[in-house]
Amino acid sequence: MTRSLLLAGGRVIDPSRDLDQVADVLIQDGKIAGVGQRLSAPQGTDVRSVAGKIVAPGLVDIHVHLREPGNEDEETVASGARAAAAGGFTAICSMPNTDPVTDNQAAVGFIVRQSGRAGLARVYPIGAVSLGQKGERLAEFGEMVGAGAVAVSDDGKPVASSHLMRTALEYARTFGIPVADHCEDPALASGGVMHEGLVATRLGLKGIPAAAEEIMVARDCLLAELTGGHVHLCHMSTRGSVAIIREAKERGVRVTAEVTPHHLTLTDSACDSYDTHAKMNPPLREAGDVAALRGALKEGVIDCIASDHAPHAYDEKESAFDDAPFGIVGLETAFAVAHTELVCGGVLSLPELVRRMSTEPARVFHLPGGTLAVGAPADVAVLDPGAKWTVDPAVFYSKSRNTPFAGRGLTGRVVLTIVAGAIVHDVEHADAPPP
Repeated sequence: MTRSLLLAGGRVIDPSRDLDQVADVLIQDGKIAGVGQRLSAPQGTDVRSVAGKIVAPGLVDIHVHLREPGNEDEETVASGARAAAAGGFTAICSMPNTDPVTDNQAAVGFIVRQSGRAGLARVYPIGAVSLGQKGERLAEFGEMVGAGAVAVSDDGKPVASSHLMRTALEYARTFGIPVADHCEDPALASGGVMHEGLVATRLGLKGIPAAAEEIMVARDCLLAELTGGHVHLCHMSTRGSVAIIREAKERGVRVTAEVTPHHLTLTDSACDSYDTHAKMNPPLREAGDVAALRGALKEGVIDCIASDHAPHAYDEKESAFDDAPFGIVGLETAFAVAHTELVCGGVLSLPELVRRMSTEPARVFHLPGGTLAVGAPADVAVLDPGAKWTVDPAVFYSKSRNTPFAGRGLTGRVVLTIVAGAIVHDVEHADAPPP
């Protein structure tokens, strides 16, 4: 059993109970034992003063690519879980586009075992919708759920067949899990490498129109309405998608959605110098899209923030823009980028940001966590909202360095991450990241 821990005198923000006050948090036997002022600690308790800091439920990221098995040089379950802990995440969900694809009971079990061995952030596997992510035949959802899968997705690829998507929603409903979809019309997006707009025209690059996303968002909402299934829309990027989701939610459709920190903060102008670190799918869009996404997040039309952490090797990203892979790493910068741009920028309050990065993602995927209620697992993040730092990819715990935020000054940092009562990241005594 881990030693009892008392976090004393911090500002406790727990959106699950609308709690925001200065208080102590007592952790015993891996669970929250008490939240209140001037709590008495049992003998032998490790007492830590967190005055001036934020004590919040551990952050939850429901969209992460860990690359194991198949591309362990880019990321492993262990290195991704360590990066997650450094970013304040106590739980992450791993996407199935590994090699081989996580599309069966044994593959899901492998992720669960690797997570247990690492003993860092919790890693919840997401199983594939289709065998091999080929979009032809459904994977065996029941067996994967039995092994620990919390959702299904072919992310990295859209579920192009409407018939397959309908069947997946019906089948997933039986097991009480969401179908998470990468919304993209493959024919419309074919060959595109960035947002279709003035910047792409100026750079001479083929664009991906906003409609490529919006067509599939509309289809998925209609199929969720038809089947009564729960569709979760990954990494939304356009103002048109926001309008479709809002209207679907008003009709009572079981649809949830996520947005990434980069889509909330960057536009396609980041690609101006052919910077491959700004190449992602869906692509960075225009200022009007960023504004719509921010508004939708505040309103709850978009439910939560997810990093879409997508590690790639250095030499892959150093190729020509057309040839470079899509994606950026995000676990270690997600909170700070969102806090700097959204909280310091006056878009969200700090409790609203914690809700969108902890309580809501846990709710969307039916995960433990997202709360500091007595008896809940002691998954906790201690945050310093005033800490100023500069992003240096060389000191990331992730095995990859592909970020568009290198050199960016940020405000707000994670100082302590606790999983099941055990400290898995302490910024003052952190182990050095690998070379």
